[in-house]
Amino acid sequence: MKNLDDITGNILDASIKIHKGLGPGLLESVYESVLARDLERRGFQTVRQKAIRFEYDGMSFEDGLRVDLLVEDQVIVELKSLEVFLPIHKKELLTYLRLSGLSVGLLINFGAPALKDGFRRIVNYLQSPLPLRPRTNQPNP
Repeated sequence: MKNLDDITGNILDASIKIHKGLGPGLLESVYESVLARDLERRGFQTVRQKAIRFEYDGMSFEDGLRVDLLVEDQVIVELKSLEVFLPIHKKELLTYLRLSGLSVGLLINFGAPALKDGFRRIVNYLQSPLPLRPRTNQPNP
C-alpha cells in the first residue's frame, strides 16, 4: 500500500504538468485520459470511471456513482473543466468519500487559469461507509 502523501503529490505534479502542456478549456474526458496515463507511467494503479457500490436503507446500488479516477484504491480524483468551483463540487466529492469508505479525494479543475486555484484536497475523517445513526437521548444507567 502506497503512502497517501506520495500518491496525492504525484497526482498534483502530473496535473500541473498537464495543465501547463494543454492549458484550460478542454473536455474533462481529455484531462481524465491524459492524467490516468501519466499516473500509470509513474507506476500507480489507476482506474477510470470506477463504479462504487454502496448500500442505503436496505437497498444496494451497484452503479449508483462513478468516480473519474480511483488511484491505488485509495484516492478518488474528481476532475472538472470549469471557470470556478461551485460549493456543490466539494460536497459531491465528500459524499463519494463517505459512501466508499475512503479518506482522501482530490478535486481538480483544469478550467482554472492557474491550477493552484483549481486544486482541492478533501479529507473524510469517517472511515466507515455506513451512514451515521442519529443519537438518542437515553438516560444513563
